[in-house]
Amino acid sequence: MRTIVMTLALAAAAAASALAQQIVITPGDARETLPGPARAYTGTAVADTLIAPSDASRVMAVNVTFEPGARTAWHNHPAGQHLIVTSGVGWVQERGGDKREIRAGDVVWTPPGVAHWHGATPSSSLSHLAVWEFVDGSGGELMEHVSDAEYLAE
Repeated sequence: MRTIVMTLALAAAAAASALAQQIVITPGDARETLPGPARAYTGTAVADTLIAPSDASRVMAVNVTFEPGARTAWHNHPAGQHLIVTSGVGWVQERGGDKREIRAGDVVWTPPGVAHWHGATPSSSLSHLAVWEFVDGSGGELMEHVSDAEYLAE
């Protein structure tokens, strides 16, 4: 009898868990597109958070559009970051490395802990989907702004 009761309890718990895990659709017009905060960006950038970390996932995904000349501050991510360039032309640079051009269709991988920045060129806007994971509650470290001299350096 005890086995039957335990089996029924486990079945009920599994059914409740299955009901709690349903497909969720968030309509595009239900999200707010917000200006990128001044502490994280130079120039005008707008961000649309598509996926935020939760109990079920550590993933963050943000669609960012940079006006010409706009860029992130130096920053890093504990589990790395993917950028999927959707339109325009921009630059990405790791600290101590060469500035590299990125264009629509490019996918950029920045390894864990690597300080870097990314943004539009002075003459083109840039849009990209940025995807990264949180580790121990942290999505990364925000550092100083990229100076105009760093941004414009050859």
